[in-house]
Amino acid sequence: MSKYVINVPVATIWTSYDSARILDEKAISNPTDIKSWLDSLNFETRLELCDANLIQSQLLYGQEVLVLEEKENYFHIIALTQGSSKDDRGYPGWVPKCQITKVADWKLEDSPVAVVTSNLTTLFSVEDKELLELSFQTILPVVENGKEKVKVQLPDETLGLLNTADTSVYDGLSSIPKGSGTDIVRSGERFLGLPYLWGGMSGFGMDCSGFSYTMCKANGYIIPRDAHDQAKEGEAVPLNALEPGDLLFFAYEEGKGKIHHVGIYYGDGKLLHSPKTGRDIEILPMENTIYEKELCAARRYWQKDGE
Repeated sequence: MSKYVINVPVATIWTSYDSARILDEKAISNPTDIKSWLDSLNFETRLELCDANLIQSQLLYGQEVLVLEEKENYFHIIALTQGSSKDDRGYPGWVPKCQITKVADWKLEDSPVAVVTSNLTTLFSVEDKELLELSFQTILPVVENGKEKVKVQLPDETLGLLNTADTSVYDGLSSIPKGSGTDIVRSGERFLGLPYLWGGMSGFGMDCSGFSYTMCKANGYIIPRDAHDQAKEGEAVPLNALEPGDLLFFAYEEGKGKIHHVGIYYGDGKLLHSPKTGRDIEILPMENTIYEKELCAARRYWQKDGE
C-alpha cells in the first residue's frame, strides 16, 4: 500500500502554505540545507518563527504523513506519530510538496528498522558517497545488517548505508526497548549546548516540548507533541516525589495560569530543558528561580521494572 513519507533530513511543518519567508528558502527546498538556514537566522528572525506563529513542528527523513490536500507548492498534512489535541489523527500543518514522496512499499511496524542513535550521522550511497546528514531518531527500513554498515531502504526507493556505530537495529518499531527515567535523562544530556529552535524536533535544534518528546521517543515512549498535551497524559506525579526522567510543566501566573514550558527532571532539584530562543539546552538548579515559582505539574511516561 502506497504511503507518503518525508524525503529530506528535516521537513518543517509550517502553520500555513504561505508562512515561510524568503529567508527560509534553504528550509523549504529539496535538497534542504538546515545548518545554513539556521546559521543565517539572527535572534530576531529566529524569534519571529514563534512570535508570528510561522512554524508548528518538524518531521524527519522517512516519517510517514497523511496528505489531506494541496495548495500551491504545499501539502496540508497530518504528522501521524505526533499526537495533538489539534487533530485526533496527529499534528496538522503544511509541508512543501518537494519534501514529500509517495512510496509503494514502506514498512516500519513489523519489519527490521535502523534507528539513528547519534545526534547527527551521515547517510551514504551504496557506492559509499555521502548523501545526507540525518538526525537522531531517524528511522529507516533495514535491508541488510552488516558489521560496519547497515543497508537501508530510502524514500526514493533506492538503497543507502548507515554506520552501525551510529545506529541500533530492531525487529520493528514495537521492539524498541523501553528505557528508565535515568535513560531519558542520559539521552537528553547528549544534547547539552544545542540551540533552542521553535518547533524544532531534530539534532539540528529543538524546542522545549520537542526535546521532551524526542528523549521519550528514544526510550520507547511515544508521547504528545506539545507541552499542554503532554501535561494531560502519562502518570501524575506529586511534586514532592519527583524522580529523574519525569516531565515538569511550568505555567504563567506563578504556576496557576496557562502552561508554557516543559522540561525533564534531572534529579537533585535540577531541570534539563531547552529554554527559549537565544539559549541552549542546559541543566540548571530550579531553587530561587522563575522555574521554581512556575512549576505546576509533573508527569511520568517511563515505566519502572516490573510495571
